[in-house]
Formats: sequence, structure tokens, C-alpha cells
Amino acid sequence: MLKVYDTTLRDGSQREGISYSTEDKLNITKRLDELGIHYIEGGWPGSNPKDIEYFQRVKELELKKAKVAAFGSTRRANVLPQDDKNLQAILESGVEVATIFGKAWDLHVTDAIKTTLEENLAMIESSISFLKEKGLEVNFDAEHFFDGYNSNPDYALKALKAAQRGRADAIVLCDTNGGTMPFKVKEIVERAKEEVDTPLGIHAHNDGDVAVANSLAAYEGGVQHIQGTINGYGERCGNANLSSIIPNLKLKYGEDLISDEELAKLTEVSRYVSEVANLLPPSHNPYVGDSAFAHKGGIHVSAILRNAKTYEHVAPELVGNKQRVLVSELSGKSNLVYKAQELGIDIDEETADLRKVLDKIKELEHQGYQFEGAEASFELMVEKALGSYQKLFDLDGVRIITEKTDEINPISEATIKVRVKGERVHIAAEGDGPVNALDSALRKALVDFYPQLEKIKLIDYKVRVLEGKDGTAAKVRVLIESTDGHSTWGTVGASTNIIEASWQALVDSIEYGIKLKDTN
Repeated sequence: MLKVYDTTLRDGSQREGISYSTEDKLNITKRLDELGIHYIEGGWPGSNPKDIEYFQRVKELELKKAKVAAFGSTRRANVLPQDDKNLQAILESGVEVATIFGKAWDLHVTDAIKTTLEENLAMIESSISFLKEKGLEVNFDAEHFFDGYNSNPDYALKALKAAQRGRADAIVLCDTNGGTMPFKVKEIVERAKEEVDTPLGIHAHNDGDVAVANSLAAYEGGVQHIQGTINGYGERCGNANLSSIIPNLKLKYGEDLISDEELAKLTEVSRYVSEVANLLPPSHNPYVGDSAFAHKGGIHVSAILRNAKTYEHVAPELVGNKQRVLVSELSGKSNLVYKAQELGIDIDEETADLRKVLDKIKELEHQGYQFEGAEASFELMVEKALGSYQKLFDLDGVRIITEKTDEINPISEATIKVRVKGERVHIAAEGDGPVNALDSALRKALVDFYPQLEKIKLIDYKVRVLEGKDGTAAKVRVLIESTDGHSTWGTVGASTNIIEASWQALVDSIEYGIKLKDTN
């Protein structure tokens, strides 16, 4: 049976900017187990205290399916296995599975670890034998195998044979530098199969942007063990992306490597790992990205409303994702009807109202608005165009003052005058910057009338300069994301004045949030 081996916690953590805590690694382990992963590589127990703690605590988890593996290297040159600290650390970790790497490229043997070719083969065989004698399941990662094969095929294959003599359970062919092409991967895998009987695996890096393709080529060549990381995280350009490999194997090749129920958790797990890694979820990744099943062109949307298969290669629900329709200047009537239905707005495709909304969208997008990430602003705009919008307050005026001296950081104060439900409110508030002061003043002015504002928080604020050639007079787009703890929504504003653009997005955010609370 084909096995999936996840190294998100070890190889994936080598991506620039990622640093998992022990608690993070334990939580990701639980999610990977729920996804149906067969092996989870927890780390290198001999390398740092964090990994030592992980292996101590992971024993407390009640994993349903996954086996936790410890990573390490073969013994050092001219050292007995029982005297090697790395191998001892693997044993002390208490795992049932060990994955050790050794050199399959003669260049690395002579230039990197500076030993003889014969001693390197002995290091591979004796290290695996030692761990097998201790009762462990052992995977051997033949590091730099493909580069080694291209340089000296006889020696690269001798490294595999040494692992087989040591009784490795799987021999994993590593494209460590990530530069091998798929057609060569399949050819070399098939050649390796002729030389050893031990099940083969693949570990591909993405430096040539073909790690997923190489993994699938290796599968076609006969490997039974595939390594990778969630979202393709890893050193340099990353590792083979299991978020693509798993659905490709199951949905395209018919490999029943995880259940349908487990596959439906794929998008959730992908985004969870991104959040824990403190990285934005990869929106354009196949299968799991927010844009993977997003449709923008009017002709496309018209077609998917009739039959989703016209522009979707699989049903998004299979991988836990969902279909989305975007609204932009490229929209046709079908986009608007879809979005209106999604938002619960009654609109007829044949009425003049629809053309009115479409014209308004194109006008606003020409001015710099973008509704793809601001569906709350889109909904409010539709209500305004249709005449069903109800204002929650009227602005009489706002003034913002920012004070800066050499001795202190800038302090902003916003003074605002609004009319709410027949009453006039005049109030001031300070903030870390002009937008923060504006936000604080507006909330302070409205909260007595709309107490639900207390639960609405701004969680993201982005500014995009639309035409940099205009310098400081350039038009900007402001995108704001807000939440009430249950739902999140995006709003947009655009202007040559950053305060005005921020005000537009801020007002939409507050009005939509109040409306949402009233609806619920």
C-alpha cells in the first residue's frame, strides 16, 4: 500500500520565517493524524531541546493512524553505531520509526563528510542494521540520490544496496537540490527498482518548481512511499506539496491512500498549518487555496451556474474547499445573480436593476475599488444601488490632528460630529495613528446607540498604492478585515487621500458588522 510521509514539522520548519513551538508541533501532529497521514516526522531528537521535548510529549497523544518518526543521520565515519550520539538520541526518543539519511553522491562523501566511498557504504549498512536490531522500523533517505546517480550511477546504486543489506524498510530517493526533471525521475526510479527489492520512496525539493510533478513521476515509476510537507513548506523553494500530491493521487490516480472523510479535511489542515506558521494561507495553491475554485470572468460564471464541471476539474467539497464567484469590472450578469443569491438579495437577471448594479461596480472599480476581497462593501453597494440601503448615522464633520516632536512618538487625535437616531454627538479620541484615532472616535460616538459594536474588531488593515508614478498624490486602495468573533468580513475604500479611503472602508466595516449582528 502507498504510504504518505509528512515532514512539515522537520523539513517544513526549515523554511525562512517559520519557528514552531513544541505546542505548535503537537497541535499540527493531531491535525495531520486526522487527515490520515501514515507517518509524521517529528524532528531530529539529537539536534535541539525543542525536539527532545516534542518526542517526550507526543507519546501522550492518542493518534488514530499516524506513526511518529524521528529523523537523524547515519553514524559518523569510523565510529561504532552504539557509540554514535545521533543514533542513541533516536533510540532515547522512544519512537517506533526512524528515518536516517546517508550520502548517495560520491561528491558529498569525498568533499562534505570527507571519508572514503567504502566507509560511507559501511556507515549506511551498519547504522540501519543497528536500529533494526533495536526493533525499529527504518526508512533510509538516500540524500542527493538523483544528482549522485547522474554523476556516478554505480556508486549511487551501491548506496541503495547497502541500505538493503542493512534491512531498511523503505529506501527513499531524495532530489535534495530540487533540480531533477520529471522524465529523469521516472527513468531513474525504474532503474533503481531493478537493483533493489526494498520498497522505494521519493523525497523531492521544489527548486525547479517540479517537486509535485517529480513525486507523481516517481509514483508512476513504482515508489510506494511519498514524502512532502503541507503547503510545500521547506528550505529554499520548499518541498513537494502534500496538499496537491494527496488529492492528485486519490482523485486522479484512484489511490485509496486516505478516506473520503479524511480528504475533506485537507483545506482545513492546510490553512491551520499556515496560521500556526504565522504565514498567509497560500490563496492560489491548487485544491486548498482560496482562489482554487474562484471564478471571475462572466462567461465562466454563466457556465458554472449551469454545470460546475465546465470550469472545475473536481468538486471543491471533495477537498473541503468551496466554490467562489468574484465581482469585478470583468463581471457579467451571472456573477451578480450568483453573488446576490449567496448574500440573500432578491434580484432578477432580466430587470434594469441588475444593469444598474453592474454599471456601478464598473464605475467604482475604475475609481480604484476592488470588491474581490471586500464582499461586505459589495453587499452594501448593491443595497445602495437598489435603494434598499439604510444609513445608520450621518457625518457632520471630522478633524484629525497629529502631533510629533523629536522627543515623543506621533500622537493622533480625531474629533468627530455625527447625527445618530435624531441625536447629535460630538466626541474625540486618541490613537496610535490617524486611522486608529478615527476608528476609536467613530466607535465611541456610536457604541451607545449600537452596543453590538463592542464585539466588532478590526483585524487587518492594508494599503495599496494604485499608481506609484503619482508619488505622494497617488490614489490608494484601503482594505479592512473585521470580525465579531464568529464571522469575518472585508471592506474597501479608494481615494487620493488615505484618510478618506480609510474612512470609506471603516464605515462599511462598522455598518456591515452592526447589520450582521441585527440579522443574527
